[in-house]
Amino acid sequence: MLCGMLRAAIFDMDGLLIDSEPLWRAAEVEVFRTVGLVITEADCVETTGLRIDEVVAHWHAKHPWAEPPRSVIVERIVDRLIALVTAHGAPLPGVAHALAQCRARGLRLALASSSPRRIIAATLDELALSDAFEVIASAEDDRYGKPHPAVFLRCAELLGVAPTECLVFEDSLNGVIAAKAARMTCVAVPERPDARFAIADRVLGSLADFDWI
Repeated sequence: MLCGMLRAAIFDMDGLLIDSEPLWRAAEVEVFRTVGLVITEADCVETTGLRIDEVVAHWHAKHPWAEPPRSVIVERIVDRLIALVTAHGAPLPGVAHALAQCRARGLRLALASSSPRRIIAATLDELALSDAFEVIASAEDDRYGKPHPAVFLRCAELLGVAPTECLVFEDSLNGVIAAKAARMTCVAVPERPDARFAIADRVLGSLADFDWI
């Protein structure tokens, strides 16, 4: 049973509300290839949950390229991701159920994502969830992205609630680490089984499995 006085539910977006992680991986593989960097989708899994500028910096440090600048690669990946979300984006099972469960408990709803704001806007529009959240926070506004807890702490501050009063829904290990570092209760919905998710307060196969027991 999820314990404690909870006043808000904070949802991640990519890989939780929308099946976008395969789209992110496809965009990264495609764009990195234009600068001579060949990575696999399996390589992309290890950076899941990081901000895209941090992902690009990670690969540039390992395999530097001369041109174009990293910022250009970031924008190309973002552009490609938005195109893929618009063409192929679909909500993951249980999204409406989890949101309804939280509303029924009187929890205020927020979203905290590592994605840039324009990806958040495009994705929520695609899912018809643009009005679902009282607060929307992007880690691009913070000095550090997940697994640093900054975006979750800022989200709680914007809501006017204590971090310990927040329930976080996350799909990535980096996101779970960030939520627990913020002293928040965390429900993990990983894309694939991984023993490291044991740090979460509960691990589900799908948002459709969420309940309060």
